Parts: sequence; C-alpha cells; structure tokens
Amino acid sequence: MQPMQAQMGYDRAITVFSPDGRLYQVEYAREAVKRGTTAVGIKCKDGVVLIVDKRVSSRLLEQTSIEKIFKIDGHIAVASSGLVGDARALVDRARVECQINRVSYNEAIDIETLSKKLCDHMQTYTQFGGARPYGTALLIAGVSDGVPRLFETDPSGTLLEYKATGIGTGRPAVMKVFDEKYSDEMGCADAINLGLAALYAATEGKFDVDNVEIGIIPLETGMFRKMSKAEVSEYTTTFEPEKGAEE
Repeated sequence: MQPMQAQMGYDRAITVFSPDGRLYQVEYAREAVKRGTTAVGIKCKDGVVLIVDKRVSSRLLEQTSIEKIFKIDGHIAVASSGLVGDARALVDRARVECQINRVSYNEAIDIETLSKKLCDHMQTYTQFGGARPYGTALLIAGVSDGVPRLFETDPSGTLLEYKATGIGTGRPAVMKVFDEKYSDEMGCADAINLGLAALYAATEGKFDVDNVEIGIIPLETGMFRKMSKAEVSEYTTTFEPEKGAEE
C-alpha cells in the first residue's frame, strides 16, 4: 500500500514531479488520446492528406454531427483524436491565431508558426495548478510556400513534424504500415489508398469504409477541402482490405 499511497500524492497535482521524473496528469491525458478514434496524416509530392475514422457508436447517432477534421484557415486543416471538446477549444484558438496574423501582417500564417503557438499554449497547462492538460492530440496539415507540412502535437506540448503519422487508438498499427509502405514519390491518390490501408490495419478488420472522412490540401491550389461523400466512395469502394492489409 505504501508505494500506491506515495504515487497518489504525485497523481493529484500537475505541478509536482514524481521521484522518477514523471507528470502523471500528462500521462493520463496521453491515455485519453490513445482511447480516441484513429486519424492519419500523409505528406505526398503533390500535397498533404488527412483521413479519419468517424466511429459511430449508435445507429441513432447522426453521422454528420461527428467532426474530426477541421478547417483552420484556407491552407491549414487539423485532424484530432481524444477528447472532442478539448479539440474544439484548440481549433477555436488556432482560428483566432490565423486571423490575428492576417490583421497584423496582412498574410496567411505559416503552418509551423501556428503549430508552435498551439503547442506553447498546451504546454502552459502542464505548469500551473488549477487546470488540467488538454486530453487531445492534433495532426496539423497544410501548405506553406509551396511545401506540404504535417505536424503532430500531444498533451505535453511536444511538436514533431512527420512525413506520415497517426494518432489515436490504432497508432502502432498505422505506423507499422507507414514504415513498410510510405514513399516520398507517392501522389495524393496513392497517399489516400495508403491511409485507408493503415486505418484498416488499425481497426483489425473492423474497418467501416462508410465512416471515413478525407481532407486534402493539394499543392496546385494550396487550399484545403473536404472530399464529398461521392469522392470518398470512389476510393472506399475500390479499396481491397485483404490486399491492403497483406502487402
């Protein structure tokens, strides 16, 4: 009982490190992310793609009410996993930062700059008492100066840039697929197919193609758009699960 009681003391405050250098509340926030639905982001030679699994827990739920990909600015989008309310709070803050940059400098904000601002904000919630860390992770995707960028955040405020990555409950399976199959030379169509294969692997064969949402930012326009249901179905109806999982 003694070790457990000792841990509980460090467990209750965000401002206190445990003797082995851990902040338990941050680790708990990461666990909230791991329980969220899977989202993937992939950079390709002609843009960047975000794909999410919008898991429907009840047949009574309106599928359109589930939002996992958010437009931040014309050239930036975000996919989230974890606590949806926390994600929406960060999305609102990101949109405000974009507007502040336009008013102050008369130009669109750089994706890396926005990502760092969000992570700085998230990191402050690991320093002070009376608040908790955000229980969400974000994939921040966009095009700046003709270059596709993809960043991943976590509740500690850590910021990393990836060529392809995933967040949520299926992250290990997603990263395994990306490690084996990702190529810098793939186009957006190939990236979408790879993302679908990764989501299928992450859901262990329970993948429901009807619950997929895809966002894309092509280099040609540099502007984000969500694919329509008809466009998504063109990919999902031709997707071959067995082939995608075995290759």
